[in-house]
Order: sequence, then structure tokens, then C-alpha cells
Amino acid sequence: MNDLPEQIIKDNQVKSRKRVADHGEVFTNDREVYAMLDLVKHETERIDSRFLEPACGNGNFLAEVLKRKLAVVVSRYSKSQIEWEINALICIASIYGVEILEDNTFECQERLYSILSKKYVSHFGTNCKIDFLKSIKFILKRNILWGNALDFTNPETKKAIIFFRMEYIRKYDYPERFYI
Repeated sequence: MNDLPEQIIKDNQVKSRKRVADHGEVFTNDREVYAMLDLVKHETERIDSRFLEPACGNGNFLAEVLKRKLAVVVSRYSKSQIEWEINALICIASIYGVEILEDNTFECQERLYSILSKKYVSHFGTNCKIDFLKSIKFILKRNILWGNALDFTNPETKKAIIFFRMEYIRKYDYPERFYI
């Protein structure tokens, strides 16, 4: 990595010189992530605002988006576990990523899961629900995808990558429907 600037190496912005050469992989520094997201701060603080990162790497942008959204959830809904869970699901369901390198895809999914699950456990401790955490994993596997964002296909299978739009429908939004 002798030809890479020392600051990039020091800030862990690269995994290896080969990955930089083969894929142009250089992770965005936290300073740039914060500055760029501050430009759309009002959107990062909307729980249902959608974000797509077409080259998400291991999730530098998406992790910060999730942290900002969760800060709103914590400030508004900490007194009600069910409201906290519903709004945390809305947060995670509105975050999407595509990554060309498979290992980064899994790392991003785990990173986002870790952020949310740690926040959840710190607020609700022994009252945490396993099914809620399973739902988070389910959503992340469908929203953070291994693929090529230039043609939206999986690099191995060449099948189209497809995102699912998940929304919470409140009873009062559709009162004519029957709910169980």
C-alpha cells in the first residue's frame, strides 16, 4: 500500500491494495459521511425517509443514517416498547444498499443489525423480543443486496436484484379493512 496516501491507510479506508486496484474500493471517511449527511439533515431525521446507497461498502453512510433515525425513535418512543419497535422497523425498512463485493454486503447487514439490536437491548433489556430481532435480520437481507448497481444484477447469477418496499399500515389509515 506504499502508493496510497498515508491518511487513507491510517483511517482504515482500505482493506487491501489489491481491492483498491481491482474494485476501486476506498471507504468514505467519517468526516465526509457526517458532512454529506448534514446537507440532508432533515431527511436523516425523518424515520420513514428512504435512502439508497448504490455502492454501500460495509455501510459507512447507511450506519450513520440508521443512527440518526434511531436517535429520533429513542427521543419520541422510548416510553412505549411497541411504538419503539414499530418505528425502528420503519427506520430499517427505509434503508437500502447495493454492494458489488459479497463480503462487504454481509458486513454491512451485520453492522446495521448490530447498531439497531444494541440500541434495542439497551432500552428494553430482558423485555426484548426475539421475533422483533428476527424481523430486523429478515428486512436487512432483503434491503442490503449483493449486486452491481450499474445494471442492478447479482454479479454471480446475473439475475435482477429487486428491492421490496415495506410499510406499516396503521388501522386508522384504512378503517374500512378488517384487522385481526
